[in-house]
Order: sequence, then C-alpha cells, then structure tokens
Amino acid sequence: MRFVPPAVLGRFIKRRLPASLWGRSLLIIVAPILIMQGAVTWAFFDAHWQRVTARLSEGLAGDIAWASESYRDNPTPQNLAVIAARAEKSMQLSVALIEDERLPTEQRRGRIGIVDRTLEQALASRLDQPFWFDTTRYPAYVDIQVQEPNGVLRIIAPRERAVATQAHIFVLWLTIATVLLMSVAILFIRNQVRAIERLAEAAEAFGRGEIQPRFKPHGAREVRQAATAFLAMRDRIQRHIDQRTALLASVSHDLRTPLTRLRLELALAPPFKRQTAMKGDLDEMEHMIDEYLAFARGEAGEAAQVIDVAALLASAGDDARRSGAEVQVEAPEGLKATLRPIAIRRALNNLAGNAAAHGEHVRLSARALASGGIEIAVEDDGPGIPEEMHEEAFAPFSRLDESRNQNTKGVGLGLAIARDVARGHGGDITLDRSDMGGLKALIRLPG
Repeated sequence: MRFVPPAVLGRFIKRRLPASLWGRSLLIIVAPILIMQGAVTWAFFDAHWQRVTARLSEGLAGDIAWASESYRDNPTPQNLAVIAARAEKSMQLSVALIEDERLPTEQRRGRIGIVDRTLEQALASRLDQPFWFDTTRYPAYVDIQVQEPNGVLRIIAPRERAVATQAHIFVLWLTIATVLLMSVAILFIRNQVRAIERLAEAAEAFGRGEIQPRFKPHGAREVRQAATAFLAMRDRIQRHIDQRTALLASVSHDLRTPLTRLRLELALAPPFKRQTAMKGDLDEMEHMIDEYLAFARGEAGEAAQVIDVAALLASAGDDARRSGAEVQVEAPEGLKATLRPIAIRRALNNLAGNAAAHGEHVRLSARALASGGIEIAVEDDGPGIPEEMHEEAFAPFSRLDESRNQNTKGVGLGLAIARDVARGHGGDITLDRSDMGGLKALIRLPG
C-alpha cells in the first residue's frame, strides 16, 4: 500500500469540501448528526438487538430440543398428544409429526441474514439430529422441522419467540428524529447564511455604484454588526465621493470662467504671432479640466441599460478613425449586455483613442464568455507598454516616460477612468501583448 503524505491528503479533502458557506455550515451540522445516528443505530443492533435475538433463539431452541427429546423417549401418538398440548399451552408452539417424511433439501433464508444465522447456531447447539427451518414462508411464524426415526417433527413457532420484532420501531423513531433535527438545522443555517449573502450582495452592488435602499442589518449579532459597519463605511465613502465631486465641479466652474474670458479676449484681440499657440493652450487646459472632473465624478449615478455591443464598438471605432488610424471591428451580431451607456462609451473611447494615438492599425473585438459575461479587446500595432509597467499605467495621472501612455494632450487619466468604469460594472481591465505587435486592453464584464 502506497504511503500518502498528509499534505496531499489534506489538499484532496479540501478540494472535495463545499466551497460555499452554506455548504460548509450544512456539513458542520449535518455530518455530526448523521455520524451520531449511525453510531447509535450500529450500537443498538450490535449490543441490543443481536443479543436479544440470540437469547430468544436459544430459548426457542431449548423448547424444541425438549419436545424432540420427549418424543424420542416415548414415540407414541399418546405421548405426542401430551407434548403438543403442553407446548401449545406453555410455549405457544404448534407440534405435529409428519410420518415417513424427510427434511426438505431447499434452503430458504430471509433478507436479514443475522436472524437465520443466530437461529441456526442456537438449534445446532441444542439438537443432535438434523433439522431444517424457514423464516420466510409465514410472516408471523417460523417453521422448524426436526428429523426423527419415523418421520419429521414439525414445530410452528411465533416469530417473536425467535426474533426481536420491535427493532423497526426504534429505527423508525430514530429516522424521524434525525429528519427533524436536520430540518431544524437546515432552516437555521439557511437564515444565517442568507443574512451574509444579502450583505455580500449589498457590498457588491455598492462596488458597482448602486445603492440598495432596502438593505437592513439582520441575522446573528455578529452579522448585524458587520452589516452596520458596512452601512457606516458606505455612508462615509459616499460622502467622500460627493464632497470630491462637488469640490472638483466647483473648481471646474471657477476655472472655466477665466478660461472663457481669455478665449473671448483672444477672439477680440487683433491677430498676433502667438495667438494660435495660446488658443491651443486654452483648449488643452479645458480638456484637462474635463478629464479631472470625469475622473472625480465617474458615472455611478447612471442607470444601466441593455446595449448592443456591436453598435457600441462601431461607435468607438468611428471615433478612433478620426484620429487617422485604420480600425477593424469584430463583434457577433445580437451580442447584448446590461451596461451604463455613457460610462462604457467613455471607457472605450479612451482605450480606442489611446490605441489610435500610438498605432496605425486598431482592432476592436468582443465575445461572450462561458460564465455569462462579455470580453471586449482593444488592440493596436504600436510600441506597447513593458509588462512590468502594466499596473503602473493604470495609476491616475501616470505618464510613463517611454510608453504610449504619454501624450501631448492628456493628463494620464485615460486608463484610470477606463478601469474605474470597468470595476464599477463589476469587471476589470487587464493589459497584455497583442498579436498585432502592440498593446491589448481586455475588458471583462459580468453578465
């Protein structure tokens, strides 16, 4: 037998354990109940039922041995009549002689083999002559036959004289108790797990920018404490987001006023050498303000809608073509997803615009995932980003010195906004090397 290391055995058991809290809690409660009931049932049959059955069989075998010996001492019809009367009155046995008969050759055994084995052992220990018995022909009786010189002595005995017949009642009550205990345990566990599931659903919805107004703490005290802490945390985060959005909106408004005055003054001023360059600087400043505000505000308050993914990619491809890149769009017809339109368009426009700014060929594709979600890929043939800098590229205001993320107009928020949108939908964005030679941005969104 090959030795299995404990670590390997532990991993084998762990892989086969339920992964959910509901399954593990059920296992913790139900498994001990089943083990205990199994042990009680085994102990009952081993220590009680078998012992009682053995004693009953021994008593019945002694009475049969008495009847056989008494008849052999005086094998006359008169003596047989006396033996039969005494056996009927005192032992509940029906005794009769079948003259010139031999024992049956067919062995008939019941489904519970231990009953036949116990009775056979008891008869063999008390009788010297051959015998035969049948516990299956009559439901309430046992047919026992003993070979005598002039025939077969047949004894019909009540079944309760050979077997403890009330064992099934114990098993029935034990089964009923087990079912009741398991039902109570399942209902209790389900209520507790449901409270945790609702807390997880509320946390996941908040991560997507949704608020569940009807969520209230309930369940066990510890679960309620966790839910209360989550609600307090959600309120603090929401206040922080609102304050940040209000602050940047105010800053944006305050900055737009002097920008508008400068733009007006430039428009009214006579032509001069730096006029065009100054207008470009004003455009860049306005674009930077828009990006700051978009990053701070996000699109969390936007309602989700069912969107045609092919049309979404086609729109993003049109915007990328205006930058001078050749764009290829690949999306299956009829592929739809529930998304926030403005937010997802902003994310795709950022990715497609970034790809068009650093590559001559851009490819946008989408496919359905086996899990029920969708995957959108934005690829180009540009210089790409080194693998060790993929995560750094997502940092807000990141402008990588030797990467495609550096541009003359942006402020390093394009990828950060795109990832924020994807995570707000419950998905994520990852970067990889494209087979076109440049960068591949993969957006995975749940169904």
